[in-house]
Amino acid sequence: MTKADIVNEISKSTGIEKVTVQKTVEAFMESVKGSLAKDQNVYLRGFGSFIVKERAQKTARNISKNTTIIIPAHSIPAFKPAKTFVGKVKSNVK
Repeated sequence: MTKADIVNEISKSTGIEKVTVQKTVEAFMESVKGSLAKDQNVYLRGFGSFIVKERAQKTARNISKNTTIIIPAHSIPAFKPAKTFVGKVKSNVK
C-alpha cells in the first residue's frame, strides 16, 4: 500500500477531499520526522511507537579494498508496533 492508497482509503471512508487528506498525512509525517530529529519519541496508543535507536560504534570491512573501517556511533529511526497491532497481524496469517 502506498501513500496515495492510504490517502484514497481515508478520503473514501471519511468523505473528506483527497487534497485535505493528503495535506494531513504529509503534516503527520513531517511532525513525526521533526520529533525524531529532535530525539523525541512519538507514541500512538494502540498503533505503535516511532523511536530513536542508538547504534554503537563498530568495525566493518570494505571488501572491495580489503580494508577495515570504523562506523561511528549513530542514531536511527525505528518503529515498534503495539501489542494489539502485532496480535491483529498475527491473527491474519494464512
